[in-house]
Amino acid sequence: MSANLEFTVHLKPEQYEFLKQMATQYNLPDESKALRCLINFAMTEKQHQDDIFKTVRCLYC
Repeated sequence: MSANLEFTVHLKPEQYEFLKQMATQYNLPDESKALRCLINFAMTEKQHQDDIFKTVRCLYC
């Protein structure tokens, strides 16, 4: 298993709160694990990648 890299991600407060809520709801150790779960889903569920990345969901326009 490879080591985790550390970097900064810029999120809106609501996005960060969502990650915190998911971490709590699913008993994850922290928000970064919640984010990694989302990324892993996108990486492994290739049939959903267009739904995730092509559909425009501009919540902050």
